[in-house]
Amino acid sequence: MAQSQGWLRRYFKAFCKGFFVAVPEAATFLDRVACVARVEGVWLQPSLNPGGSQSSDVVLLNHWKVRNFEVQRGDIASLVCSLY
Repeated sequence: MAQSQGWLRRYFKAFCKGFFVAVPEAATFLDRVACVARVEGVWLQPSLNPGGSQSSDVVLLNHWKVRNFEVQRGDIASLVCSLY
């Protein structure tokens, strides 16, 4: 029984270390580099959601290019309201 508790304790300790390292890195990546967003509706047809489908498309929003002012004609921009 003591060995199983020792194994469980080591597992929990390793999980916590990995969690507290991975979560800030993931949050920083999603805030600074890129994030995944869902596009719904008919606003970007025919490029996204073609044919009036009720499903949504998934896109990768590249924050890095916007921060470096590398936006070109034809790129899709996403605006977020931060009134909360």
